[in-house]
Amino acid sequence: MLREIEGQVAWVTGAGSGIGQAAAVILAKAGARLVLTGRGREALERTAELVREAGGEALVAPADMGVADDVQRAWEAVEAAYRRCDVLVNAAGLNVPKRSWREITPADIDAVIGVDLNGPFYASRAVLPAMRAQGGGLIIQVSSWAGRYVSTLTGPAYSAAKHGLVALSESLNREECGHGIRSCCICPGEVATPLLDRRPVPVTAQDKGRMLQSDDLAEAILFVARLPPSVCVNEILISPTWNRGYLEGVKL
Repeated sequence: MLREIEGQVAWVTGAGSGIGQAAAVILAKAGARLVLTGRGREALERTAELVREAGGEALVAPADMGVADDVQRAWEAVEAAYRRCDVLVNAAGLNVPKRSWREITPADIDAVIGVDLNGPFYASRAVLPAMRAQGGGLIIQVSSWAGRYVSTLTGPAYSAAKHGLVALSESLNREECGHGIRSCCICPGEVATPLLDRRPVPVTAQDKGRMLQSDDLAEAILFVARLPPSVCVNEILISPTWNRGYLEGVKL
């Protein structure tokens, strides 16, 4: 039976747009109190306004998720405001246009791994002491279809980071289940988010309309958040029904 999450504290990274923004709004509608983290304060403030319009409360705590000290400062803002964290949603992510082995640079590798893998490490590590002390908590990692299937389209850095995120999530369950802490790794196929605009080959509006939408992933996140504390959904692999990888041979 799904439970109510009113009053719970949810820290969402990557909250300025896309999946993170949609997750923040839907969690607020369910009664959670939100802390919003991402690189740009202006984008976070727009999400905070959407949260408030949905009847929720929002604290903005900007951070570059690839910088450990930034993430720690954001966590300290969560802790100072609420003294707890019930749900962490690691939704921050990026990719670079020049992503193949022929093109990618060390700086681009560092940027992708920094946000897509190191960031979830930093945030997950930060919340664990509080979750242990309160007797439980939920961490949701937004990985990718590329976290299960190596993809030419997404490039080696992104694929490696998202594969690593799957392992990170399961390692949390192995070590922390005795403390009532659960980690769910969501691996979506193509989602129509701003990240698509950084692809080397543009995606048409028609194709975007047939992909997963940010709201679809937000619904999945809310579902996991509302499950009883005794239930751990280790992983969700989700794709659009109209799957280009199946229909057109695109290596997603």
